[in-house]
Amino acid sequence: MARDIDGGANGSDSEKTTETASSPSHERGRTVRNTIERRAIVGLAVATIALLLGIFYYPVATVFIDSVLVDGRLTGRVFVSILQDPFYFGEPARLLAGEQVGAVIESVLSPDRRLGVIGFTAYQAALSTVASVALGLPAAYLLARYEFPGRRTLRSLTILPFVLPSIMVGVGFVATFGRNGTLNAVLGALGLGQVNLLFTLEAVIVAHAFYNAPLVARVTTAAWESVDASAVETARSLGASPFRAFRDVVAPQLYPSVLMGAALTFVFTFSTFPIVLALGGFQLATVEVFVYRLIRDLEYAEAAALALIELGISLGLLYAYLRYEAKHTVRSRGIRPLPRRPLRPPLLSVRELLPRLGLAVYAVVALAVFVAPIASMVLASLSGPEGLTLANYQFLIDRQTTGASFQVQPWDAVRNSLLFGVASLAVALPMGVVVAVLTTRDYRGRKLVDAVAMAPLAVSGIVVGLGLLRGLVFGVEVGGTRLAVGGGLAIVAAHAVAGYPFVVRTVAPGLEGVDHTLVESARALGAPRARALLDIELPLVWPAVIAGAAFAFAISTGEFSATIVLASGTNQFTMPIAIERFIGRRLGPATAMGVVLLVVTSASFLLIDRLGGDEVGF
Repeated sequence: MARDIDGGANGSDSEKTTETASSPSHERGRTVRNTIERRAIVGLAVATIALLLGIFYYPVATVFIDSVLVDGRLTGRVFVSILQDPFYFGEPARLLAGEQVGAVIESVLSPDRRLGVIGFTAYQAALSTVASVALGLPAAYLLARYEFPGRRTLRSLTILPFVLPSIMVGVGFVATFGRNGTLNAVLGALGLGQVNLLFTLEAVIVAHAFYNAPLVARVTTAAWESVDASAVETARSLGASPFRAFRDVVAPQLYPSVLMGAALTFVFTFSTFPIVLALGGFQLATVEVFVYRLIRDLEYAEAAALALIELGISLGLLYAYLRYEAKHTVRSRGIRPLPRRPLRPPLLSVRELLPRLGLAVYAVVALAVFVAPIASMVLASLSGPEGLTLANYQFLIDRQTTGASFQVQPWDAVRNSLLFGVASLAVALPMGVVVAVLTTRDYRGRKLVDAVAMAPLAVSGIVVGLGLLRGLVFGVEVGGTRLAVGGGLAIVAAHAVAGYPFVVRTVAPGLEGVDHTLVESARALGAPRARALLDIELPLVWPAVIAGAAFAFAISTGEFSATIVLASGTNQFTMPIAIERFIGRRLGPATAMGVVLLVVTSASFLLIDRLGGDEVGF
């Protein structure tokens, strides 16, 4: 009897379910859901573009407007005054001021010529580029031509420039090359005199090499590993010496990558800011430092014009490189890569020992440049007048409870960095994934979309920060109402703009490598495009998505340039800002805060290395 009742109940439920499933409302719901899924990618693309317009293109356009709209009038006098001012452009500015060509050339050739701010910026960028290439090429040779334990880990370390905060590296260099730094301690132990490299051009150049030599090594190693060994063997079989085979076969395939690393290094160091601020000060100020100084002095029109001149120079250099690359890139099929040799020499001959001896010398230099600053920062954070101590970390704790309201509170800085990192990740990750999808589909105008989406990589943080300050924080009048956002939201926007291109460059290569037959099969079975993306493509590239998220978070926690513009006059300090505030007065607390920041960024790096490794798209 019970079975009959249960069966009757179940049958009734089944009939109700069938009626519900066939009801018009259910059919309408399914139709709406299918329509949303079919148009989801288009909708996400439109939302991403709108967001990019609001947090990047509109603020940057505001900077341009500030430079040409002065006191409500359209004018170019700010640009003209900068171009004619020898303080900015050195002796060539006198040509635009109407002076004779001969007199200007004579001044340029004289020993006491004036470089100007822009000339000095280009000069230090050129020296930094040379140093970065000189340090990066031996590393590329070691990674591409030799096999040894830890080679993969060492290669993974070449993504450090994209992870380590520059102001933290600046603290490490202060701890190494300062008057009481590691270098002078070693020289004193050897009975040698002290040196002081702080606030010198040499310190700035070495710090820039710390950041950019791994970039040169990474791109050159990738090119070296794509050289086809059969081409080299053919040249050798035709009588070419090893040097001739390298010069005629291998080197032409490396030149574009070396030039790419050099061009990127020049652009990055031309728009340098935190390194110069920490190690050079205003006496070695670059364009970015003067833009920041003008913003601090509320000279927004001159700051905007100078920032746009800098941006124009950077974009011009990148355009020139891209034109060169289009004409000179040598494409290799990479049928069989060059075999790597063991690092331990098989024979004790001059030919075998000489390159390895050179690599040993290079290893000593590399340890001094790449390892010493980080080790010195950690050591300085644990050192005091009486030896090892935790007093610097205790200072951070005490400052939190006893510091005045206008002083940087360490815990507030840590909390703000983590909150901004999570918030910017929530914006940058979906933006980056959507742009990665858009730039890996085959349609007309894809290259234009890629260029527009990647523009934040070419625009300095100072420009973005100034634009967000003027465009969003100060607000805009709409219908008699001023619409503005808080400083915290503007900082999140700046961090998202800085981070999402790295998500794109991490996820896009994975999407390119997905077997398209899997997607086509899902589409053939009726799955909408968005459903195929969620159920097939993204799960296959999930490690790249996580690695991109780690990139975005690490970049947010270490971002300095835009944050210092937006945080001025507020309590929205982050760990990099706290380090900058401490470094001029108390090196110990600065290094302690630097170690805290190092722990956070190292955790992100380990995640990137575990999930992304060599496959990140840089």
